[in-house]
Amino acid sequence: MGKRIGWSSLLALMVWGTLSVAQGAPPTALRTDLLEHTDRVWMDGYLTQLTLDSTARAIERLQVPLIYNRQPMFGWQVNDVRSDVRQTAYQIMVATSPELLRRFRPDMWNSGTVSSDNSVAVRYEGKPLKPNTNYYWMVRSANNGFMQEWSQIRAFRTAPALTDYQTAVYPLEKSDEIPVAWQRCPDGTYWADFGRASFAQLKVTLESDGEGDSVIVHLGEALKEGRVDRRPPGTIRYQSMKLGLLPGRHTYFIKIPAGGRNTRTTPPLAILMPDYIGEVYPFRYCEIEGYDRPLSATALLRQSVNYPFDDTAVRFTSSDTVLNQVWELCRYSVKATSFAGVYVDGDRERIPYEADALLNQLCHYYADKEYSLARHSHEYLLYHATWPTEWILQSVMIAWYDYLYTGDIRSARTHYELLKKKTLSILEDENGIISVEGNPRVDSALKASIHLPQGQRLADITDWPRDRFVFTPRNISPNSFHYASLALLSRLAGAIGETADSVTYAQQAEKVRSSINQLFFDRKLGLYRDGIGTDSVSLYSNIFPVALGVAEPRMLGPLGVYIASRGMECSVYASQFLLEALYETGQVEQALDLMSSTDVRSWYNMIRGGSTITMEAWDILFKSNQDWNHIWGAVPGNIIPRKLMGVEPIEPGYRRVRIAPQPAWLSEASIEVPTIRGAVSVSFENRSGTFDLTVDLPANMTGDVYLPLVSGVDAKRVQVEMDGQVLPDLELDRGAVKIVGVGSGRHTFRLTSR
Repeated sequence: MGKRIGWSSLLALMVWGTLSVAQGAPPTALRTDLLEHTDRVWMDGYLTQLTLDSTARAIERLQVPLIYNRQPMFGWQVNDVRSDVRQTAYQIMVATSPELLRRFRPDMWNSGTVSSDNSVAVRYEGKPLKPNTNYYWMVRSANNGFMQEWSQIRAFRTAPALTDYQTAVYPLEKSDEIPVAWQRCPDGTYWADFGRASFAQLKVTLESDGEGDSVIVHLGEALKEGRVDRRPPGTIRYQSMKLGLLPGRHTYFIKIPAGGRNTRTTPPLAILMPDYIGEVYPFRYCEIEGYDRPLSATALLRQSVNYPFDDTAVRFTSSDTVLNQVWELCRYSVKATSFAGVYVDGDRERIPYEADALLNQLCHYYADKEYSLARHSHEYLLYHATWPTEWILQSVMIAWYDYLYTGDIRSARTHYELLKKKTLSILEDENGIISVEGNPRVDSALKASIHLPQGQRLADITDWPRDRFVFTPRNISPNSFHYASLALLSRLAGAIGETADSVTYAQQAEKVRSSINQLFFDRKLGLYRDGIGTDSVSLYSNIFPVALGVAEPRMLGPLGVYIASRGMECSVYASQFLLEALYETGQVEQALDLMSSTDVRSWYNMIRGGSTITMEAWDILFKSNQDWNHIWGAVPGNIIPRKLMGVEPIEPGYRRVRIAPQPAWLSEASIEVPTIRGAVSVSFENRSGTFDLTVDLPANMTGDVYLPLVSGVDAKRVQVEMDGQVLPDLELDRGAVKIVGVGSGRHTFRLTSR
C-alpha cells in the first residue's frame, strides 16, 4: 500500500504542481482488471457506437466485458515529456455517474492523494460494488512531485455475480474483409485471395433468375497450380459447400459445418465457439463455382474472428529482409490464432495445451499491449491439464511470466496451492529427480490433484515430433523444467508473502539443480546425457538445462559450442529453448542465422510453402498431419524482442526493464515494444568498431542498458558516451557494458574504442 499524504504536503504539491503541470500529461490507457477497453460494446462480435449506459435500451444481442471482482485492480500509463520521471503519488475517484466525477463528488471511492509509484495494480478500496452496475473512474498522477491533470473518465460494468477473484476477458471480435486479388478462371470459376489466412466466415451476394440454381463454394488455406488445393496434405484445410440460390439478388451466409475438432466433448476438450460468433474455418482462398453472371470482388465478404487486437501496438524492422518477413509472420499469427478466446494449439484439435500457451503468452506480450487472454488461458489449463510431464511443469512458468509482465499477483495468489502441486514434487526420489515411468505415485490421487483427467496418461514428451532422443525412466527434459518450476515458485511465494515457502522452494530447487548436474552431466564429454542409464547425448539434453538455468556459468561456453554445431535439430516447439540457450551461451550469430535461415527447417520455409500463419512443424516432411495455423511455431515473435533486441522486464509490471540488444551481424534494427507502462523503443546501428543505441523509456520506468562489445571494439579500450557525455568507471558484464538505472525519456549511447 502507498502512504497517504497529509493536507499540508498536498497543498505544497498543488502549489508546486501549478508551476510544472504543463510538462506532464494526464494518465492514459486506464485499465480495470487488466482490460483497457471496458467501455466498449459489441453486437454479435462487431464493435458498435453504443455506450454502456445505452445498452439497457437496446434490443439486439450485445456483448460487453464484465468485471467480476469485488475489489478490481486499476492501472494506468503515466505520461511526461521530461526525462527521469517517476510517479510519486496518485489519486483515484470512482462514482456511479460521470457527472459526479466531473464535479469531483465521487460517491463510491476517493483514494485521496497516495504516495506511491504503483501505476499497474492498485486495488479498489471504496464502498462495496453492486452486480450489474456501471461505474466510472478517473485518476491523476504526481510526476516527480508535481500533480498532473485528471485523466479522461473510463466506465466499466460489473458482472451479475461478484467474487473475490475472476479474470475479466473481452468478447471475440469480427472484422469484414474483401479480397486483395480477384479473377475469373478459364473454366468460369471465380477465384479470390484475401491476402492472409484467418479463422473466419463468409458472406456472398449473388443473383438468380429462378429456383433450382446453385453454386459450389470452395474455401482453403493452400494453392495448387494457382487454384484452391482441393486435396491438401496433412491437416491443411479445404472445405466445399453447395449453396442453393433463390430468385433475385440475395446475400447468403455460408454456414461452416461442425466437425470432430470443434465439437469434441470427451477429454481432452476442444474449445467451442460462442453462440454469438458461430463456427469459423481457417481459409485464405475462396472459389465460387457454377456462377455464370458477372461478379465483383465486393460480393465476397470474409468475416474474420479474433480476440480484440491492436495492429499498431508494435513495430519491428531490421537490415535483414528475411528476418522482417519472419517477424511479421509471427506477429500476425498471434492475432489469427486468438479466434477461440482461449489459446489453442491450432485447428487440428482446437485444444489448449500448456506448451502452446507458454509460447503464445510470450509472443502475445510483445505483439499487443494485452494481458487478459494469456491469464484466462493459463487459468483454464490449471483445471484442464494435458498429459506431457514437462507441460504440467510449465504451468508455474506461465504464472511467473503473468506476474512479471503485469505486476498483478492475484492470479498466482489465488491458485498458489494448485501451483505447488504443478511442480510434481510428489514424484521426487531421494535426489530430487522426478520420474513418471513405473512410478507408483502416478496414481488417481496425483491426477486429481493436478486436474489431469483420470483416463489420461502422464508421460515425458521432450519435443513433438522429436529427433535423436533416447528415453529412460529418468529424463533430463522434465527434470530441467522441474528445477525451473521450483525456482520460479520460490519467487512467486516471496511475492505473495509466503516467506517460509520461498526459502524452502529455493533450497529444493538448488538440490534438484545439483543433482541434475551430478547425475546427468558427462564430465568427460562436457555435455548432458538424455537420461540416467544411457550414454546418449542430444541437442535436447543440452538446450533445456541451459535455457532453464540448470547449467553452471562455467559450463556455458562449451555447451554453447556444441548446441550451435547441431543447427535446427529440433521441432518448432523446442526451437524456443534452443534459441534461448544460444543467446544464454553467447552464440548470438547462430541464433540470428537460424531465425533468418531459408533452409527447410526454418520460418522462411513456412512462408515459402504458402502459409501466412506459423505451421505446427517445419514442413510436411517432418509431421504428416501438421496444420498451417499453429501458434507454437511463432517463436521469433518473442525471441526477436526479448533476446535479439533485448527488451525484458526484470521487476514485475515493467517497473524496471533490461535493454540488452545482441545484434550479431545485423547492421540496423529498431523496435517499439508495448508494455503495461507504455511503449519501449530501441534502435541500433552496428558498424565495425562502433555501436550506436537509442532507447526511449516511458515515464515511471527505469532501465538497465547493456551495450554489446561488437566487432572491432577493443575490450581493453572501451569508451561509452551517454547523451553525449563520456561515462567513467565502466562495468563489464558477460561481454557487454552495463549501465544501471537509466531513467525515462530518450537516451543515446555510443560504444567505441578510445
